[in-house]
Amino acid sequence: MSRDRALRGAVAIVGAAESTDLGKVPDKSALELHADAALNALADAGLTPRDVDGVACAGEMPVDVADYLGIVPHYLDGTNVGGSSYMLHVRHAMAAIASGLCDTVLVTHGESGRSRVGMVPWAPAPQSMMAQLEVPYGPVGAPSLFPIGVRRYMETYGMTREQLAMVPVVQREWAAMNPRARLRDPITVADVLASPVIADPVHLLHCCLVTDGGGALVLTSAERAATLDLPAPPVYVLGAGESSESSVVSGLESLTSSRAIRLGGERALAQSGLGHADVDHLMIYDAFAHVPLYGLEDLGFVGRGEAPAFVADGNTAPGGSLPMNTNGGGLAYTHTGMYGMFAIQESVRQVRGTAPAQVDGVDVSVCTGVGGMFMSSGTLVLGSADTL
Repeated sequence: MSRDRALRGAVAIVGAAESTDLGKVPDKSALELHADAALNALADAGLTPRDVDGVACAGEMPVDVADYLGIVPHYLDGTNVGGSSYMLHVRHAMAAIASGLCDTVLVTHGESGRSRVGMVPWAPAPQSMMAQLEVPYGPVGAPSLFPIGVRRYMETYGMTREQLAMVPVVQREWAAMNPRARLRDPITVADVLASPVIADPVHLLHCCLVTDGGGALVLTSAERAATLDLPAPPVYVLGAGESSESSVVSGLESLTSSRAIRLGGERALAQSGLGHADVDHLMIYDAFAHVPLYGLEDLGFVGRGEAPAFVADGNTAPGGSLPMNTNGGGLAYTHTGMYGMFAIQESVRQVRGTAPAQVDGVDVSVCTGVGGMFMSSGTLVLGSADTL
């Protein structure tokens, strides 16, 4: 296939960047973090807000982001399904660009998760399923709801507490190589199990960070990307998929797997035309340590019940057969509340070859996000020019 034919209909990420600061940023509101990341991503693409005619974001309204940046959009996407929203924004942007609704889409994220500047206090709407079916029983958000599935997984597949603890241990190994990671000191299984219990069997070090920060992406057609003087090589969106399930844990099809991850991942890989053996690098949302384990199985990289041993044996660690969460993940890098944007950023860096903990020879990266307690998921397959 000629290169011109390969580019036809394809969509490329031509700009990708995070906010200037991550961690604790008390001098910027959530909207300002959107804008800061957006300007950084546009600079990464060698573009300006005037070059953008589509805006997508979650948290803040895309109307406000566009207005703040002086963009007059032809396309808006305010999809908000939690931490996987940004994977869905990329998928929707692919369709919008391919159908001619717009030429260049800016996807932004910004949350003052730690400092709470410009953030509205979160509470489930009174009419929501969560308010009606779960809140009356006393759960205190995700830390007390997610562990329900962990207990069932342990009973069903025999996962040990030590195996679960290996997830944050391995991700600290990656974080140690990343100067922007919030937690870089190495930890042991004993350290994880000695940290305070949040909701048995989940300890503090199984849980994600709470930080401030943002990120943004710039997408356009691969054909247009080929005409731009880009500072960095484009990264191509080879496939994308999305799905959802129940917004309450008690309504999930299974407590030991995620139907949304499975279906979204199947669609993304099918669209890309690639198989599991073609994947060089993997990012799986990790608000809690068990989420990457479910993702490994539901995406089909390992069989049911095999993920804990797969991680414990070093396969996802530096030098392993399937490097995963190489920025340190939400457990050690950053987690503002909706982490999916940062997973995409790391996939882009790995395919470009510019990551702090760069893996050799990454041409294909799979990136999976999760919203809520497995209520939604989106998966992207990203590739270099060599994959077209």
